[in-house]
Amino acid sequence: MGHHFELQKDIELAATPDQVWEAIATGPGLDSWFMGRSEVEPREGGRSSLTMAGHTEVATVIAWEPGKRFANRTVPGPDSSFLAMEYLIEGRDQGSTVLRLVQSGVLGDNWETEYEAMKAGWDMYLGTLAAYLAHFPGRAGAPVAAFRPQAGTPDQVWTAVAGAFGIAGPMEEGRRVRLTVDGLLPIDGVVDLVGLPTYVGVRTDDALYRFLHSGTDRGNVLVLGHHLYGDQDPARAEQAWQAWADKLPIA
Repeated sequence: MGHHFELQKDIELAATPDQVWEAIATGPGLDSWFMGRSEVEPREGGRSSLTMAGHTEVATVIAWEPGKRFANRTVPGPDSSFLAMEYLIEGRDQGSTVLRLVQSGVLGDNWETEYEAMKAGWDMYLGTLAAYLAHFPGRAGAPVAAFRPQAGTPDQVWTAVAGAFGIAGPMEEGRRVRLTVDGLLPIDGVVDLVGLPTYVGVRTDDALYRFLHSGTDRGNVLVLGHHLYGDQDPARAEQAWQAWADKLPIA
């Protein structure tokens, strides 16, 4: 039997309503801060899709009000489960915008774990949206993803990640870090997002790097969801980051 749920998040963004609309209601905009690769047909009744790890989830656009409201909804599955997304945009003084995200639908038997994972995940992705609009406005980002299954407990994962960052103490926003990934130029940046024990983010002059620990009934997974805004080759970067994740010395 499915379980109905609703999740709501509000965030104030240093961007105009038009900039926020481009980021949340277009394929290139979503690719610049959200997971996977997205496509959006720009009309009510149009098709939207999200492709992640070889799987594509299709939805129907159920609201299309440029600069104000965008919503879509997936087709219910055999167990009646579905997801609906709604973004509400409200302009504020001095060029800022408040974005309200409402996610609702029906989840399966493992709904509590899924719900908690979505809550934490949205904190990271909305933080990434804020960083994108503040530091890379108008620049298209290429998403890069890698996965480390059977990654271990959060403590084990973040100890290994901190070591790779060159951090001996606690991970705190504002700390300078340097990452070495075989096949890529050295990465110098600053920790710009910390939501332990779930996620950590690093910002450089031309990228946002995101590291997410997900604990499910199938085990612990380290998810890498990066966004590149420079001239890096995304395919090459994805291969390099997957090799990095595979070799990360998690005790």
